[in-house]
Amino acid sequence: MAPALNHPSGVTFIEDTQHKAVHADASAYYGGGESFSRSRTYSHSHIHGYNPKRAPAFEEDTHMRARRMSHDEKSVTAPRRFLIDVEETIRVVLEQEDTDGDFQISITDAGPKMMALGTATSNGFKTFDIRGTYMLSNLLQELALARDHNRKRIVLDESRLTENPVDRLSRMIKNSFWHSLTRRIDGDGLEIITADPKNRTGRVQPRIYVPHGEPAMVEYYRKVAREKPHMNLDVVVLPPKPDDPLFVKSLNSKPGLLALAMNEADDSKGGRTLKGIPFIVPGARFNELYNWDSYFITLGLLVDGQVSMAKGMVDHFIFEIRHYGKILNGSRSYYLCRTQPPFLTDMALQIYNQLDRSDMEANRLWLKRAIQAAIKEYHTIWVAEPRIDPKTGLSRYRPDGVGIPPETEATHFTHILEPYAEKHGISVLEFSEKYNDGILKEPGLDEYFLHDRAVRESGHDTTYRFEKRCANLGTIDLQALLYKYEVDIGTAIREVFDDELELEEDFSLAPFPPSVEAYTNPHRERSMSRAQTSEEWFARAEFRKEIIDRYLWNESKSLYFDYDTIQEKQSLYESVTSFWALWAGCASEEQCWKLVSQSLKKFEVLGGLVSGTEESRGKISLDRPNRQWDYPYAWPPHQIMTWVGLERYGYLEEAQRLAYRFLYMMTTAFVDFNGVVPEKFDAVKLSHLVDAEYGNQGLDFKMVPREGFGWMNAAYQVGLSFLTMHMRRAVSACTSPEVFFGRAANSEVAAVQATAAVADPLDLAMESLNIYA
Repeated sequence: MAPALNHPSGVTFIEDTQHKAVHADASAYYGGGESFSRSRTYSHSHIHGYNPKRAPAFEEDTHMRARRMSHDEKSVTAPRRFLIDVEETIRVVLEQEDTDGDFQISITDAGPKMMALGTATSNGFKTFDIRGTYMLSNLLQELALARDHNRKRIVLDESRLTENPVDRLSRMIKNSFWHSLTRRIDGDGLEIITADPKNRTGRVQPRIYVPHGEPAMVEYYRKVAREKPHMNLDVVVLPPKPDDPLFVKSLNSKPGLLALAMNEADDSKGGRTLKGIPFIVPGARFNELYNWDSYFITLGLLVDGQVSMAKGMVDHFIFEIRHYGKILNGSRSYYLCRTQPPFLTDMALQIYNQLDRSDMEANRLWLKRAIQAAIKEYHTIWVAEPRIDPKTGLSRYRPDGVGIPPETEATHFTHILEPYAEKHGISVLEFSEKYNDGILKEPGLDEYFLHDRAVRESGHDTTYRFEKRCANLGTIDLQALLYKYEVDIGTAIREVFDDELELEEDFSLAPFPPSVEAYTNPHRERSMSRAQTSEEWFARAEFRKEIIDRYLWNESKSLYFDYDTIQEKQSLYESVTSFWALWAGCASEEQCWKLVSQSLKKFEVLGGLVSGTEESRGKISLDRPNRQWDYPYAWPPHQIMTWVGLERYGYLEEAQRLAYRFLYMMTTAFVDFNGVVPEKFDAVKLSHLVDAEYGNQGLDFKMVPREGFGWMNAAYQVGLSFLTMHMRRAVSACTSPEVFFGRAANSEVAAVQATAAVADPLDLAMESLNIYA
């Protein structure tokens, strides 16, 4: 009689045909208990600690490994799977491959780029080589994910290591990155979101500012503070006008989070409570709700089917306009005076078109709230003084504010403040304090910070395009966005609200058409005096198109330029935001043709579109360092706006080519640098290792990327929707745009590309690393 088989407790056997979906999310793939195959005998020692595997064969300093031959082990009946001891393999991978000690496997590491893993069918005794940066970095990522789920020993499908990189990155964004970037402001989410990497006051007490007129919200947060004394949460109620510049400056020494929209929900005790509406943050040092980041993030969410999350972000913007007077730059106290580029109407309409059709009346009421909020923002912010120039009718980024922006890095303004400190014979720190307190008056510095705040409101902080003049500029990007507001509002009123929309908040309506005399007159029409009609909004759009053509379009240069309302002339910095006119639809067919045929080549490089031309940026030196929104840097907003604009005017091939370039650059970084998804790129060198101002965001992770970066995640998902299947496969194979599209016919583009494309990715990466040497 055969002896009884005694298996160790807790061991679950599965049949060889029972496999989890290979490319499932980590929680599904690694979730549940340990399980083992019956294909080989498992002794107690193998299950509990003994890890049978062969180390790679090395001969002194060089490793010798024969090429794979036709007689090598290959999977005949099933895909290859590996039996892995998680902690031991993490140790070996890092020790052998992570030569620079950053807990990532990249092409700059000098390891052998090869590791033998034991196959599951042999119980780990037969091995198969994992080779190359991409497979090894994926191995490290998978091990980190298995550790997250408390797995000590796993059976890992080879397909997770060789996964198509486009599919892998898109999957990670959809299933993992958005979740990791999700925040909620309530008792459950406060501890995560009150952390502010930009707070350099030395005081880290969590603080939340609640708007006036929300007593239930105030009581809720005070209850949270009582129930969670370890947080030491400070709950502060804001005054009715929270964006007074002097009041906002008074908060600099006690920065805090601003409360956002909440819903009522069951408290699981038979009562009702408040619950924060979830939203997505950009990531890294930006751990709060941002304005224009959220628009692009929303586009990515809609591609990934997360309509509810996107809708909630609009709800927050409606709340901000109601309580804080504007959609804030970000939801922190030091942003109360500042907004950012306006995208609310397009954001709301895109979401409205994807809402569940089962309750159209609820959808209509939701859109009504969004359009009403946008109308208030339009009248009280964008066509109100000081942002509007009554003489031309152009709107400007021109926020209120006093003193030095507190959210910047400590040394950011040192070179500006030093001459003033020397003039007064005091240190920079002492001068900063006295200047902020109004003890020392410096009109020249006031002018500098007026423009600096405007640059930050523009979203393009910083660039030589706006240096010491931003508050005076009627920019093409802002005019295009407001034209889109006007068209969107008119269209919504006509198509959804039967050409009549009553407003439910009282505020002053801006004069139309704008003029110095009209804005001098203190008597203004009130918002609730009559219903809004589409006719007046289409008239506003037509007027804006006329002033864009009059002041911003340059026929001889086939490009839009910002208009300086003080000097009364165009500012001839060539900016890729000219193509926002295509996104908004305010360019004529002829203007579009000239932009595409004459000007696109000025901005198109190997990795997509740069922010501005090298000529406009000027020479860079120690005294004139690079700015992150200038050449050679590429940002997701510029790419997405241009792709959509070109497609709108029928230039789909150009849109696809640009999308291919940018996604190629993203994919090669993802493959070569352990899954990195950064905030921005040097699009000429195809590098995320940039040396401008704040460096880059989204790089600081160990073993596995957790978040990517908000709008870069969105650019990937949106960009994929532009590519054909053939293009997608080529990007997956990291096929250079020069190979895929053929050498650029235009000599200027070819010249720019030649400086970047001749070197291989490793050369470019090593060159970029020299910036830190």
